[in-house]
Amino acid sequence: MAHLHIVRDHALGMPAARKVAHAWAAQAEAEFGMACTYEEGEAVDVVTFTRSGVHGTLQVNPQGYELKATLGFLLGAFKDRIEAEVVKNLDALLAKKPALKKQAAKKAVPKKAAP
Repeated sequence: MAHLHIVRDHALGMPAARKVAHAWAAQAEAEFGMACTYEEGEAVDVVTFTRSGVHGTLQVNPQGYELKATLGFLLGAFKDRIEAEVVKNLDALLAKKPALKKQAAKKAVPKKAAP
């Protein structure tokens, strides 16, 4: 069996981190046929995902994400490819958040009144 362990730090805070994790779970269900469950906790949320040949968790906290997955025998042969796809998808979701914050910050800056 092959194992994946991916860690990503962030500075989103818990509410935004949850949004990214929910988006990741929805994407995993739609693109890879995963069955995902989301459990909110006081300090850490856990997304549990499974499908034939793979199972694991994505832990969500205010400072980062930690994904651990176990691949069955057949999928283990594609470990590097699967890991690259998971990393790409998570990084893409994380990259969207700062762009949204920058747009909101630009809108929040008051315009100076004409003299």
